[in-house]
Amino acid sequence: MEFSNSITRLFGIRYPIIQAGMVWNSGWRLASAVSNAGGLGMIGSGSMYPDILRKHIQKCKTATSSSFGVNIPLMSPDIQKHIEIVLEEKVPIVFTSAGNPSAWTSVLKASGIKVAHVVSSSRFARKAEDAGCDAVVAEGFEAGGHNGREETTSMVLIPTVVDAVQIPVIAAGGIATGRQMFAAMALGACGVQIGTRFVLSKEASSHPDYKNFVLRAEEGDTMLTMKSVMPVRMLKNAFFKEVAAAEQAGASAEDLKELLGKGRAKKGMFEGDLENGELEVGQVSSLIKDILPAGGIIENLWFEFRKTWAEPLSCKLQIT
Repeated sequence: MEFSNSITRLFGIRYPIIQAGMVWNSGWRLASAVSNAGGLGMIGSGSMYPDILRKHIQKCKTATSSSFGVNIPLMSPDIQKHIEIVLEEKVPIVFTSAGNPSAWTSVLKASGIKVAHVVSSSRFARKAEDAGCDAVVAEGFEAGGHNGREETTSMVLIPTVVDAVQIPVIAAGGIATGRQMFAAMALGACGVQIGTRFVLSKEASSHPDYKNFVLRAEEGDTMLTMKSVMPVRMLKNAFFKEVAAAEQAGASAEDLKELLGKGRAKKGMFEGDLENGELEVGQVSSLIKDILPAGGIIENLWFEFRKTWAEPLSCKLQIT
């Protein structure tokens, strides 16, 4: 089955599957493996110093001849250096998030870079389109990591954003299977961005203990917290309970920032401290029961997507 649409053509990929640029999870090994398998691999720059980002880009270029990109959180303190590096290294695709897309989109596009921006509402989607972005990622409330304050679920957000803009929409948040991918595209998305499923890949750079903890997650084991600072979905552990208790006691944003401190995400996801670290992951973790090579994940997604396309209704609905 040959497949072509606005997203595959825009990014020069075989399948409309984008691996999210997740902090402490998505280095060059994961990005290149996804790209080599026909998706779009993304390096997550949010956890990288500028010199580390450059090394990952250079290694990714060596490991794949296919399209890949870099995710850049616009709130990063190293934002200008990160932008300079992707320009100097001639990265073909950049996904921006957590900030105003008008700040850097024109600079990136002037160098021929394709730009997509992650949004949590139709209002922000229109701003991204006005800023000149080539596509938007509509990320629903189910997603792991930093999340929108609107708390809009993917089922509602995707069609709302599709109706609001003319540029292609990529669906994200709560997608880990081919069936979910099919559902997102039935709602009007032209592709999907997937994070949590790729956390549980052999190439993800996160700690094995963190991966195994995610693997054991069940329904209700993640929750959106830190809403007064920057909403983040994480697994429930000792640190989560400490944050929840502080919020219930009326802690201020400054108090929560002090509690968060520095390096909590690194401590949890990269170093494997399952009690004191911040363990960011999406709701869909409860559906994932294995750790696979990234190429196998892409293969399974596409197989199930095609199967669902051919036989979409298990309830055998008949329309007369």
